[in-house]
This record gives sequence, C-alpha cells and structure tokens, in this order.
Amino acid sequence: MNKTNNKLQLLSTSPVPKALLALGIPTMIGMMVNALYNLADTYFVAGLGTSQNGAISVAFPIGQIIVGLGLLFGNGAASYISRLLGKGQKDIAGKTASTAVYSSLFIGAVIIIITSIFLTPILKLLGATESILPYAQIYTRIYVISSIFNVFNVTMNNIVTSEGSAKTTMFALLSGAILNVILDPIFIYTLNFGVAGAAIATAISQIVSTLIYIQYILRKKSNFSFSIKECSFTKEIISEILKIGIPTLVFQILSGVSIAMISRLAKDFGYGDSVIAAMGNVSKVISVGSLMVFGFIKGFQPIAGFSYGAGNYDRLKKSIKTSLLWSTGFCILFGISTAVFSTEIMSMFTQNDSKLIETGSKALITNGITFILFGFNTVFSSLFLSIGKATKGFILGACRQGLCFIPTVVFMTFSFGLNGIIYSQPTADVITAIITAIMAAGLYKEIFNNPNDL
Repeated sequence: MNKTNNKLQLLSTSPVPKALLALGIPTMIGMMVNALYNLADTYFVAGLGTSQNGAISVAFPIGQIIVGLGLLFGNGAASYISRLLGKGQKDIAGKTASTAVYSSLFIGAVIIIITSIFLTPILKLLGATESILPYAQIYTRIYVISSIFNVFNVTMNNIVTSEGSAKTTMFALLSGAILNVILDPIFIYTLNFGVAGAAIATAISQIVSTLIYIQYILRKKSNFSFSIKECSFTKEIISEILKIGIPTLVFQILSGVSIAMISRLAKDFGYGDSVIAAMGNVSKVISVGSLMVFGFIKGFQPIAGFSYGAGNYDRLKKSIKTSLLWSTGFCILFGISTAVFSTEIMSMFTQNDSKLIETGSKALITNGITFILFGFNTVFSSLFLSIGKATKGFILGACRQGLCFIPTVVFMTFSFGLNGIIYSQPTADVITAIITAIMAAGLYKEIFNNPNDL
C-alpha cells in the first residue's frame, strides 16, 4: 500500500523536477539502451557485408509498425490511466490496463501471422534489392515471429510508467538490450548463423524483458492485477484507448513508412545497396536520440495527465516548462555530437564501403543539426495526447515523419536526386517545428491565461 501511495505522491505532489527525473530518467536510460537492439544488429551484421547491412535497414520499418501495435494499446491506455488515477478512479484504471494488454497480444498475433505469410512481397515493396532480399527474408522471418514478445513489452512499458514505476521499465529494457549486445557476436560469428543469428539474439533478449514484466505482475508490485477477467470492452474504455492510441500507431506507421520510402526511392533510382544501408544506419543513429527523448517524455506524460485530471494547472505549467528546457538541451548536445563525429560514426558500420560512409556522413550532419528541434515538437505532441486532445496530438505526431516528410522526400528526390533523399528529413524537421510553434501558441494561451477553459 505504501508503494502505491508513493507512486501516486510522485505524480501528484513531489516537486516537478524530482518527479520528472524519477519517472523520466529510468525510462530514458531504458529506451536509450533499447535502441542498442537496432544498432547492435546493424553494427555486428555490418561485418558480413553491405547487402547484409541493407537487409537490416529494409526490415527496420516492419519492426517499427509492429511495435506500433504495442503503442496503440499501451500509450492509449497509459494516458487514460494517468488521468483516472488523478481522479482517484483506480478500479477503472485497472480494467483499462488489463484490456490493453490482452487486446495488444491478440491483435499483434493476427498482424504477425499476416506479415509472415506475405513477407517476400512486403520486403520487395520496402525496397529490398535482389542482392538484399535473401538476407532480409532470413532475418525478418525470425524477427517478425518473435515480435509478439515486443508487442507485450511495449504495452507494459507504457502502462507500468503511467502508474509511476519507471524503474521497472528501465530494468526490463536494460536487461534485454544488454543481453542482445552480448548474444549478437556469439550467434552471428561464433556459431556462424549470420543474419539469422542477429534475429535469434534479439528474440531471446525480448523474451527476457517479457519475463521481467511477468514477474512484476506475479509479485503484485503493480497497482493492477492484469487479469483477463478484468478485461472490459466498454465503449468508454475502448474509445479512450483508441483516441490516444490510434494517433500514436499512425505516427509509428508513418515512421516506418518514411524509412521504407527512402529505401524504395534509393532502389528505384538505382543508387544501390550502399545508399540503402547508409540511410538506414542514419535512421538508427538518430533513433538513439529520439528514443531517449521519448523515454524522458514518458515521465512527463503521466505527470501532465495526472495534473490535468486533478485540475492542478500550476503543476501542469511547471512540468511543460521543465520538460521543454531539458529535452531541448539534450537534443542540442546529441545533434551537435552526431554532426561533428558523423564520419567516425558511419565508419563503424562498414569496413571498406566509401560510398556508404560518404552518403551516411552527409545525411547525419544535416539530421543532427535539425534534431535540436525534436524535443520541442515531442513535448507538445505528447502534451496534447496526455490531456486528451487527440486530434492536435495526432497532427503534431504525424508531421515529422508523415504529413511533412512524405511529400517532401518525394518532391526533393525527383528534383535533386540523391541530395533530395539526404536532405528531405532535415527539411521536414524545420517545417514541423513551425507547425508545432503555431499550435503550441494556442495551447499556451489556454493553459497560462484561461485554465478554466481547459
């Protein structure tokens, strides 16, 4: 009972900086290490050759979309759960948590089966060349089947964080990611499994994270029982989950589509495996920074949702200001670092492919510079979702890698060729920041000048 009270106290009365650090930093660290899943596979597979490296890049969007299923139910439920706890409605919050977990597993299994059946045409659609396709098939088939564990993990990540147990999320993600780094070279090189080894290592690591969450449930450390008997598919619960979850899923799908479009355009314009691998590597490097920001914002979301649900607008204002300052500061440091050391970073993913290094370095410099805008966009898109303003949250979440990126990359590639591919994401970042500023100004006036109108 004391643990439950401490979690609620963290959301309701603890100083905002302390609460953000307690909830955000563990998840931030966990998400950062979780990004090593992608980077570790890419780093170790790169030693096998450029086509094998390209196979990991082509498969990446599929993983993004499947993870989106966990975010659909996990993030959707987390926003509602935080607001319910703020109102003291723990019973409904428990039903929401159970409904989200079992729904994500069922829908996830259906999507995984469909993806496995049509895997080859999907990989070709995503930009796999004839030389990349055989390796992509081997890696992705294992990766997709084991993704059911990741769907569960992502759903639990969000729900557990929403109830104030961010350290559990950090431990689950940390354990899986570290194990993945250890197992990758063993399965890829020592056991000589090649790209299949990378997928097997990832699968085992995800299972370990799942076991940690199951232990968390069985030892009754959560506020919720996660019992299938508590599943409640009422109109209110489902609509609240989907209201926030669907925009999050769409954002994740757009993220995967944006990466796939780069690979497909590079293939269609004949730029070869080196460009496909290079741009995939850039996406994974930037994802380390973006996942860390997302992790920190996972700590901001329950505070914002709880404060909004409790009508504590002063606390809401403080959490927004602090989150903006800290996230933007991090983005500046991360963005500048990747730009300055772009060549060294890209050289880690190949032994002698100069085209991969040259293309990747150029893209990483520009992506690093505009990454300084990422925190600003993420805070406000997450804020809109946290307080139940799903439409505006959807628009901001879909801008960077969807509404702004897709037309930009198509136009710029046809107009400027390879340079269009390289500079399309930075261009979309700037456009997104402008849209965010306009929408944030309206919300800023509501919160700071007319809190009663919220």
